[in-house]
Amino acid sequence: MKTFIPGKDAALEDSINYFHQQLDKYDLAVNEASWLNPVPNVWSVHIQNTQCPLCFANGKGASKKAALASALGEYFERLSTNYFFSDFYLGEKVANGEFVHYPSEKWFAIPKDNSLPKGLLSPNLMKFYDPDHELTATDLIDLQSSNGERGICALPFVQQSDGKTIYVPVNLIANLYASNGMSAGNTPNEARVQGLSEIFERYTKNKIIAEAISLPTIPAEVLNRYPAVLAAIDALEKQGFPIYCFDASLGGEFPVICVVLFNPQNGTCYASFGAHPNFGVALERTVTELLQGRSLKDLDVFSPPSFDNDDVADLSNLETHFIDSSGLISWDLFNEKSDYEFVDWDFSGTTEQEFANLMAIFDHHKIEVLIMDYQHLGVYACRILAVGMSEIYPPEDLLIANNNMAIHLRELILSLPQQKRTAKQLLAIIEQLDDEGLDDFARVRELLGIATGRDNAWLTLRIGELKAMLALAAADLPQAKLWIDWTVEMNESIFTPERNHAYRCLQTLVNFIIERGENQFSDYQKAFNKMYGKDCVDDMWQYATAKKQFFGLTESKDAQYGNNPMEQFAMHQKLLAVYHKLQQTM
Repeated sequence: MKTFIPGKDAALEDSINYFHQQLDKYDLAVNEASWLNPVPNVWSVHIQNTQCPLCFANGKGASKKAALASALGEYFERLSTNYFFSDFYLGEKVANGEFVHYPSEKWFAIPKDNSLPKGLLSPNLMKFYDPDHELTATDLIDLQSSNGERGICALPFVQQSDGKTIYVPVNLIANLYASNGMSAGNTPNEARVQGLSEIFERYTKNKIIAEAISLPTIPAEVLNRYPAVLAAIDALEKQGFPIYCFDASLGGEFPVICVVLFNPQNGTCYASFGAHPNFGVALERTVTELLQGRSLKDLDVFSPPSFDNDDVADLSNLETHFIDSSGLISWDLFNEKSDYEFVDWDFSGTTEQEFANLMAIFDHHKIEVLIMDYQHLGVYACRILAVGMSEIYPPEDLLIANNNMAIHLRELILSLPQQKRTAKQLLAIIEQLDDEGLDDFARVRELLGIATGRDNAWLTLRIGELKAMLALAAADLPQAKLWIDWTVEMNESIFTPERNHAYRCLQTLVNFIIERGENQFSDYQKAFNKMYGKDCVDDMWQYATAKKQFFGLTESKDAQYGNNPMEQFAMHQKLLAVYHKLQQTM
């Protein structure tokens, strides 16, 4: 017997079977890494590529089949849109290949004066993304190719207001939109409805949290229409987690629901948001989202509600909500004098009608919607940009937090463990890092676009720790001490116990040399050995005296990867292998 659920244009069994067939066809199969069913009618699953765990997706639903179909849909949307690779450098071969992202991409040469080339975006969109005319062409080089000589890579989106093709820089999409507005489905309308719903969900979530809006609760008689959802809520409340169900439509304007879980054991709460044209589907999605990837014992990691609405509205708090929903929310959300009346809204119909209903909301708000379609994997997927509504990060991030800001340092930094440099050259690199304005907390792997894997020091390396290594290698111990102290303090919860231990030993040895000099080492070596272990002391002494350099960044002086330092990262190579498979489907 086939299972049909609202909002889907095919039976769950048919969707699952077809998705798997297409993945097998292109050698992109996944395994089901973990399942959770903490309360009745709430399922979630984590799936990942059998060859590369960085290519993963999560699904949720009221049944096991619904959750799996959801996860496979998310997996296809991320494969189709190349989202899995948006944070990573794809290598020189891809950067100079026939195409980097899609055959339909268009490259714009960088003018000699570094001005923005004509043909990108539209005049109106340019006003939104660059209102003060501060952007330069090099600001829009994409991280994946890092190919400034080739120019700016842009993708064709269809502007829904007039059907015109608009070329949007890949760099802009990756920096501002993350995964917002991406979707895959059985039909174009089904996928587009999902993508638009997600945009409304995140927009209203941000607005409600940032403005400390008080929401109306959903009346009991309305909740009673959805017994499966009520069963899940009742189970949570019996486990000691009181639940609030709110109408988050802001007066019937947007198809959004909010469900908040309280944890009285530690005084924290967690707000989940969900959206769909059908009220019942939106409510179900919000409750299943509440527990996606979480068991009941994982509900103690959130924050208490706050009365400080400035902290709640802070941009970093809103970004935290996008990442894992663990940010602050205001006590004002629960004020019984709500800012809006409850509305028993309904935007549902066929998926074609639902798409039209949702687009009408954007038209009402004068929001320009751009859509790019993808069908090269045999499954329809889309990426939707609702300009002025779906940005996860503000346009000014193109100037102050661009993901391409350190790509010109990639070769230099990766070569540090292998190429010997003078003390003067090493200290000059510290000055360069300062001059570039790179945040000391920034992870080097993210700045360079490297998938390091979890078995090496590159995983946790921050700019501040890199400065410590550079100063040590240059034998500038006073400067090294400052950055070693910083590293020990800032990374205690991130480093492995072994690396924490080694750094404490290194900290002691550097302080000793500064205060007493190297010549007295033998007088204290026995005590050091008892505290840290002889092997650790012997090893860290080599780094403290600059006989060895760049602790943990290379296993030996003659690492077996020839002239390409990228080859040392096995996980990065696995990621590229998936990318090459995708390129062959286009």
